[in-house]
Amino acid sequence: MKKINLIGFLALISLWLFTTNCAQNNQPVKGDIGDVILRNADNYFSLDLKNYPKHDKSLPIGIFDSGTGGLAVLDVILNYDRHDNASRRFIAAGDGIRDFKNEYFIYLGDQANMPYGNYSRENNIPLLKEHIIKNVHFLMDNKYYPDPDATAYKTDKESVKAIVIACNTATAYGKSDIEKFLSRAKLNMKVIGVIDAGVKGALSIFKKSESGSIGIMATAGTVSSQGYVKTIRTQLKKRNYNGVIDIFQQAGIGLAGAIDGSDDYISPAATKPRAEYKGPSENNPDAAIDLTILDRYGFDWNGNKMLYEGDRKHPQNIQINSVENYIAYHVVSLLEKIRKAGNSKPLKAIILGCTHYPFFTDVFEQNLTRLYNYRENGKYIYRPFMAKKVALIDPSLNTAKELYAYLDSLKLFNSADLSKSEFYISVPNKLNRNVRLDSMGNFTYKYKYGRKAGFIQQYVKRVPFSKKTISPDIADRLRKKIPFTFELIKEFNRSNPKMRAIPASEKF
Repeated sequence: MKKINLIGFLALISLWLFTTNCAQNNQPVKGDIGDVILRNADNYFSLDLKNYPKHDKSLPIGIFDSGTGGLAVLDVILNYDRHDNASRRFIAAGDGIRDFKNEYFIYLGDQANMPYGNYSRENNIPLLKEHIIKNVHFLMDNKYYPDPDATAYKTDKESVKAIVIACNTATAYGKSDIEKFLSRAKLNMKVIGVIDAGVKGALSIFKKSESGSIGIMATAGTVSSQGYVKTIRTQLKKRNYNGVIDIFQQAGIGLAGAIDGSDDYISPAATKPRAEYKGPSENNPDAAIDLTILDRYGFDWNGNKMLYEGDRKHPQNIQINSVENYIAYHVVSLLEKIRKAGNSKPLKAIILGCTHYPFFTDVFEQNLTRLYNYRENGKYIYRPFMAKKVALIDPSLNTAKELYAYLDSLKLFNSADLSKSEFYISVPNKLNRNVRLDSMGNFTYKYKYGRKAGFIQQYVKRVPFSKKTISPDIADRLRKKIPFTFELIKEFNRSNPKMRAIPASEKF
């Protein structure tokens, strides 16, 4: 009888724990996310910050982005070699050994809530800031879900000793918020963003008295934040530049989403224009395809890479349906702004101000070369407004440099191994009855950008990278573009105990 009662009691406890866990998913708590983390001990987002390990060199480094684009930043960090590993002395050519070879990283891509650039377009920056602090919470916390269908989370994830924001929009809108949160938590933890790094790289192209133009290609959110523009102007003044630097921005509407396979911007299976499409078109006031210069874009019209009605000579309802065509559109749009500006200086550098863009540096270069040589009626259209070789600036290199300097200054270098690195991605939390999903299982656009900040709940689950959470197209891109980092993802899939719940068929 006692045995039966014990079994029944344990069953009731299990049911209570399960119900409590689900309740946390379904019942929003009103308030500021920082306050909830710091003061609400019973909430999923609480952290025991009094006992948080401070300046513990054995901990990993946290890095987050709005999706998988930040892996390009991580890849640069992982392959960074500018020092002698024995003496820590700077050597421009390196010593042939990766500088961070004894570190390990925890990466988070907030795929479910991306693209971050759209939050400013939809006048919902408070929600974006909430997402950003939740990302920081994840990196600092020990909780994660073993897979998208899991009903309970695990608590064996490491905390981190430093945070890299591998996202331009998150840096522009959230870096100061993160620093304020850490200050409230009485944690002196380094936060490194990519914007300062990108500006330093661009200005290195110019001599002190040299004039020219800098282009910024970034998400709509980064552009509207004026983060790069303000930082360039601050650095020009700080460094006493004598030349005239013109700055032109191009909001890459749809490009980051297309790279990450968002259905709002791209659909490989589509054969005709789609109602849910939100990328550039002749009727999009924020990203209009100018039919009078259609040939200048150099679109590839083959294989449904462009969707349209009517015939090829007179297309209507045009929609872009390939990453390469998105890049072609935005590069031309940037150069059109420079051309129409009048007496602007030649374009000499473009900051690839979104972590997704460096995956396609070769495509940007091809478009710039084509436009430098592009003529109409024998006249060069863009050559007078651009250098023959426009430098493409990837902010990642200076980000790696700043991270190295921080670890060196506090003697925080680890003695672990890169193979311990872990990779997580956010997916919609289907346990939360408040969420609204489309036919593909993603947040609907209206729900994604229409939610209100201050109703704290688990919109998403953070789960490990696997074939179940990363599409084949994205996995193939990672395999080709950043092979070393992709090998670490595979190692995480194969060897890390956190992947035990994932079937072998779903692992990379």
